[in-house]
Amino acid sequence: MRAPIIPENGDGVAAVRDLAFIAFLAAIFALGLRRPFMFVLVYVYIDIVSPQRMSYFLLNAFPISAMAVGFAVLTWAALDDKRDMRLAPRQGLMLALLAWCWFTTGRADFYDDALFKWDWVWKALAFAIFLPLTLRTRLRIEGLLLFMLLSVSTIIIVGGVKTVLSGGGYGELKLLVSNNSGLFEGSIISAVAICVIPIVLWFMRFGTVFPPDWRVKLFGAGLIFACLLMPVGTQARTGLLCIGLLAILMLRDAKRRMLYIGSAVALSLIAIPFLPTSFTDRMGTIRTYQSDASASTRIEVWKWTWAYVQQHPLGGGFEAYRQNKIAYDKISTEGEGNNVTIVRTPEVDKARAYHSAYFEMLGEQGWPGFALWLMIHLGGIFRMEVLRRRYMKASEDQAWISPLATALQHAHLIYLLGSSFVGIALNPFVYMLVGAQIGLDTYLARKRSEEGRRPMNRRRDSPSPVPA
Repeated sequence: MRAPIIPENGDGVAAVRDLAFIAFLAAIFALGLRRPFMFVLVYVYIDIVSPQRMSYFLLNAFPISAMAVGFAVLTWAALDDKRDMRLAPRQGLMLALLAWCWFTTGRADFYDDALFKWDWVWKALAFAIFLPLTLRTRLRIEGLLLFMLLSVSTIIIVGGVKTVLSGGGYGELKLLVSNNSGLFEGSIISAVAICVIPIVLWFMRFGTVFPPDWRVKLFGAGLIFACLLMPVGTQARTGLLCIGLLAILMLRDAKRRMLYIGSAVALSLIAIPFLPTSFTDRMGTIRTYQSDASASTRIEVWKWTWAYVQQHPLGGGFEAYRQNKIAYDKISTEGEGNNVTIVRTPEVDKARAYHSAYFEMLGEQGWPGFALWLMIHLGGIFRMEVLRRRYMKASEDQAWISPLATALQHAHLIYLLGSSFVGIALNPFVYMLVGAQIGLDTYLARKRSEEGRRPMNRRRDSPSPVPA
C-alpha cells in the first residue's frame, strides 16, 4: 500500500479534504448501483485526478482504483447489453502491445524498476481495451469525454489561477500535489491542456448532458483560457508548440480563413507584453537549444537511444534509459557585434530520461513495440478522418458526429506532437482518448448495421401481391 502523502497545510485541513473526497466518491459509487456505467466514470476520475495522492490517510486505506474498475467490469459482465458487441482492430493491437510489454518486462535490463512501471502500464492498456465495450450509446461516449474533461480541468484550473496570481515558473508551478508524476508534471499537463481544447469546443456546440447555453459557453471559454495559460505557468516549450499546431488545425474548418489568421496574429501580438519575461526568455531557447542544458541533453539521449536500439532491436524493457551516459558540449555566445565569442562548455550526464514518447518506445520496447504503438495512434488518426468525411453532410440528428471525430482527431494529433518532447507513450489519459475513439467508431458501425437490417417500407405505388 502506498504511504500517505502528508500535506503541508496541516492535519485539520487534510482531514476536511479527505472527508470531501470520500463524500464525493461515495456519491458516485452509490449512483453506480443504479447506473453501472458510473463505475467506469469514477475509475476515470480516480485515474486522472489521483485523490489518493492528496489524501492524508482515509483514501490511502482503501484500494479505491481497484474497487472502481472491479465494479465496472463485473457490472458490465452481469448487466450490460452485449448484442452486436464489436471488437475493433486497435483493441487487438493494444492487446498485442500489452503482451509485448509483458515479454520485455520479463527480460528488462533493470527488472525491479521495470516492474514498477509495468504495474501501471498494464492497467492503462487493459482498461483502454475494455473501455470501448461499454460505450454503446452517444450518452455514454459523451459522459466519458465529459468526465475526462472535468477531471483534467481540476488540475488545469488550479494551474491557471496560480499562473495569474504568481506568473508560474519552470519547475516552480505546484498543482494539486507536490510531485510531478502522472499529469502533474509541467510539460505533460501543458500538452494535455492544449489537446483537450478541441473537445471543449465540441461540448460548447453539441453537448447534451449540459446543453450549450450561456453558462456552458462561459465555463468553456474560461477553461480554454486556463488551458492556454498552462504553457505560460509551467514555461514548457512543448505547450507552445502544441498551441501552434492547434492554431493550424483550427484553420482547417475556419469559414473565413483570412479573418481567422488576422485575429490569431493580432491576439498573439497583444498577449506578448502581458507574458512574464521568464516565459519569453525560455521560449527563445527553442531557437538556441544548444545553449540550454535541458534541450541539449534530450538530443544526446535520443542519439544514445538510436545507437542502443541498433544493438538491442527488441528493446531493453521499461526504464532502460537508466544505463545511459552522455557527454556533450553546451554552446553559448558571449559579446556583441563583431566581438561575439562562441563558448563550448563540456557537460557529462547519465541516466537521463528519454523526453520523447517515440524514443521511449524504441528504447524500452524495441522495433516491435514501437511499430505496434505507432499503428495504434496512426490508426486512430485515420479512422477519425474516415468518420469526419462520412458524416460531414449528415442529417441534423447526426450533425454532432463529424465535429466530434474532428475534435478527437485534433486532440490526438496534438498529443502526437507533444509526445515528441515528453515521455508519455503509455500515459493512461491518452489511452482513454483512444478508447473514446474506438467507442465512437464501433457505436456508429452498430448503428449503420441496425439501419441496414431495418425493413424498408413498401412503396405506395408497388403492386399488391397476387393471392395464391
